[in-house]
Amino acid sequence: MSDTTIARVLRLLALLQARRFWLGRELAARVGVSERTLRRDIDRLRELGYRVTAERGRGGGYSLQAGTDLPPLLLDDDELVVLVAGLRTLAAGGGDHADDTALSALAKLEQLLPGRLRRRVSALQSATVARGSRPASTPAPELLAQLALACRDAERVRFGYTGVSGTRAAHLVEPHCLVSVEQDWYLVAWEVRGGAWEAFRVNRVDSYVATGERFTGHELDPERAGEIAAAAAVRFARRHVGLLRVHAPLGVLRERVGAWAREATAETDTTTLWPISADHLPGLVFGLAWLPEEYDFEVLESSELRAFVRSLGTRLVRATTGSAR
Repeated sequence: MSDTTIARVLRLLALLQARRFWLGRELAARVGVSERTLRRDIDRLRELGYRVTAERGRGGGYSLQAGTDLPPLLLDDDELVVLVAGLRTLAAGGGDHADDTALSALAKLEQLLPGRLRRRVSALQSATVARGSRPASTPAPELLAQLALACRDAERVRFGYTGVSGTRAAHLVEPHCLVSVEQDWYLVAWEVRGGAWEAFRVNRVDSYVATGERFTGHELDPERAGEIAAAAAVRFARRHVGLLRVHAPLGVLRERVGAWAREATAETDTTTLWPISADHLPGLVFGLAWLPEEYDFEVLESSELRAFVRSLGTRLVRATTGSAR
């Protein structure tokens, strides 16, 4: 088909989608063709999978019907703005499979959305009040869509990130997937500098930059990706946080304790800073018991944890020396 014919057929499709039924002569007039040319254009749409029915006779005309498969749809500007705003709201909440699907659709639309419509979507969304139990600190939908595209296209990205301890750090990552956990989105990605899988809570990401650099993806089982994201969610949910200095190199410590040292960082060649978290102080101390015996450690934070360890240590000494009261 020529460009003129393609434009005419698209115009015809838009008209058929806008009204349930068109008289043949009226539809031909709106498209600007003869009724004979209109019939040929209707046949072109049918060849593309659109089910267009025709009614013969003086009052005959055309209507677009539902078929066994959904063919491509044409949306005008107003319809597209409302659709993208709705998908942004749904995807930003996280929490179930419907939101995963919304994010996938949103990423495809955001990639092609003109700037003039993007501004209209943002204006509509900012003026819309959602009801329900969505978390107050939801990530920007635009950021979610950009991360989804980076996962799909295997593109390295750079951003700032504020972790559980409140410390902000810069990261260069190779995005793998987005995982929804407890109504929050987490980006599971390969941390280039750290050489390990990490999960980043999206609403704590800032200064996002798509580098344009492509990478060959690392293998990661979907179930394992979910576990990494769930472990990150647990750390954010816990109320008590401590910081240890472990007298062991970072790589050695990670080999010994695995995912539990995911947020540990190298302080020197021989010492590692390891943030730990739990719902209760005894839970933090229980975690200390799993440290390999050959590695000494110090409790740097918090003062509450240090006091609890001292008190518990005194009790344990009394329990082993027969001096318990």
